[in-house]
Amino acid sequence: MTTANFFNLYSHNFVRVAVAIPEVKVADPAFNAAQSATLITEASDDGAVLVVLPELGLSAYSCEDLFHQQALLDAVQAALRELVEKTAALPIVAVAGAPLRIDGLLYNCAVVLSGGRILGVVPKTFLPNYREFYELRQFTPGDHCRHEHIDLCGQRVPFGARLLFRCRAQPLLSFAVELCEDLWTPIAPSSYAALAGALVVVNPSASNVTVGKDDWRRHLVSSQSGRCIAGYLYCASGYGESTTDLAWDGHGMVFENGSWLAETQRFQYRSQVVSADIDLDRLVQDRMRTNMFSQSVQRQREIVAQFRTVEFDLDLPARIPLPLARRYERFPYVPSDPATRDVRCREVYDIQVQGLVKRLRSMNARKVVIGVSGGLDSTQALIVCARAMDVMGLPRTNILAYTMPGFATSARTLDQSHRLMQAVGCTAAEIDIRPSCMQMFQDIGHPYAQGEPVYDVTFENVQAGERTSHLFRLANLHDAPVVGTSDLSELALGWSTYGVGDHMAHYHVNASVPKTLIQYLIRYVARTGQLGAQASQVLADVLDTLISPELVPASDDASVQSTEAVIGPYELQDFNLYYTVRFGYLPTKVAFMAWSAWSDRTRGNWPDIPEAMRNQYGIAEIRKWLTVFLKRFFATSQYKRSALPNGPKVGSGGSLSPRSDWRAPSDGEATVWLEAAERVPEREG
Repeated sequence: MTTANFFNLYSHNFVRVAVAIPEVKVADPAFNAAQSATLITEASDDGAVLVVLPELGLSAYSCEDLFHQQALLDAVQAALRELVEKTAALPIVAVAGAPLRIDGLLYNCAVVLSGGRILGVVPKTFLPNYREFYELRQFTPGDHCRHEHIDLCGQRVPFGARLLFRCRAQPLLSFAVELCEDLWTPIAPSSYAALAGALVVVNPSASNVTVGKDDWRRHLVSSQSGRCIAGYLYCASGYGESTTDLAWDGHGMVFENGSWLAETQRFQYRSQVVSADIDLDRLVQDRMRTNMFSQSVQRQREIVAQFRTVEFDLDLPARIPLPLARRYERFPYVPSDPATRDVRCREVYDIQVQGLVKRLRSMNARKVVIGVSGGLDSTQALIVCARAMDVMGLPRTNILAYTMPGFATSARTLDQSHRLMQAVGCTAAEIDIRPSCMQMFQDIGHPYAQGEPVYDVTFENVQAGERTSHLFRLANLHDAPVVGTSDLSELALGWSTYGVGDHMAHYHVNASVPKTLIQYLIRYVARTGQLGAQASQVLADVLDTLISPELVPASDDASVQSTEAVIGPYELQDFNLYYTVRFGYLPTKVAFMAWSAWSDRTRGNWPDIPEAMRNQYGIAEIRKWLTVFLKRFFATSQYKRSALPNGPKVGSGGSLSPRSDWRAPSDGEATVWLEAAERVPEREG
């Protein structure tokens, strides 16, 4: 993969698609074809390889009984021929609407064309004949035609409602066509097309507008794209259609597996094109993982077998830099929209609290034991414990919280832990673990016991182990389970002490919550004052504290041990985690997406982060930390995840519990992922 290819969306199984809404004139096919050709060219110039135009767009949808006039039908044929010729040199597939007469019957058709060829014609299956719609007056349902091929514009063309179109240069680009009302039926034709292999559905529609109809269209398209696990292009008629009895808003949109990607501006008095980048890998991965999809294929195999595939050649614009127009959230676990983020935070807490309450009640436990460091994770877990006590109608003094300073505990975090425990109202205590650690150093013959400044992994893990050992013995003493504090990000990177360490607890409330989300959960509680003003101030101080395990004393230059200096920025590693685990993407694709999201701090939306703290990363940094992630995740830390304590799954980004989303061998290799990461360029340009 060359550097230019790496920075091209088509190299990573994205495909740019477009929805085009031309201005039309009723019963003027020549004008309409010219408008369509202009928009197809515009879409192609933008890098799109698939574009859809409205239903019956070459004639206009609102011709009514003019559809039975020979002059109009002949003009449509001439306009179609002109459109095929004008777009022949463009590397794009276009889907245009036209009325076509076959064996004396008139069909409402979508014509698929590319490279001077008509690839196929798909007739509309379901014709509305209620309220303002009278299509059965002019047209015949598409499944009434007995022909599999027709002659059109001097070409022999596949015809039928069950056609798939597949690109030879990108086999994942397989699409099907349904028209307008087909989507509004109980079982849309696209449902069967998806089972037959279509990853994208194209819908040339007319769809006059009434008040509130735009919301209903969005719900339909979003829902159908989600059920089909497909991309969906929807294109409704716009300005120029007859307003004798109806109006037209030009509503076009693109969805991907239920997710909104792009939408036109409604009620425009001019032609317009909107494009979006569909992630074909996402669709393939979700179909592969969702076994209900494969079971549906088997149950509908007789219908699926009726689909015919039309393959076509297309020169993809993959040899030059072509970045994503689609914006990915820098923080996939954290919505950038404040209202959505608050809703998400409330729900995360509800999930964590319910998990803990159920576990405590099943154990007949009325108290909990927790270690509080003054850092992010233990703060989050303590908040969950407080809420659990409130739900159970128990005093917060039943939270037995212990701060356990060691050889590198800072005055700041020690102070924060005491202030936080006081603000929450729990039973607080301090246990200095240094004497017991020194005893162990002496017992095992560690050089630190003789005064040598040896700060190796044993030095660190003795402290982590002593803390956990104390907590479990306190749990025995007080008949109260230990609530764990480790988060999803640490578990992914193996940043925990195995066994008798922070890896272990009776119940892990944070095990499915990534570090970046924990920061916003705490910020949400502080901002809304849920624990009082005193607690909010402490929480703000916790958020401003450098992330550190505080196991190694500060160096001579007073620099404090930094977690992110070793394992990478959590904001990048959470991005890598999400797209590696949730979708199974290639490392090259994850790096390309990270570069798209993080290379320029001025682009896209941010959550509530001060300007000075908005980071950006070049491809070299992304490559470096992705390599660290892949090695730690796949090669060195699975054995820890294979022995995880219980804890609730929180988000769709997944859990790493071996009983839930992630089941992997503890002795696997990272070779194939690391080799793929080597294909990420070390510089841009």
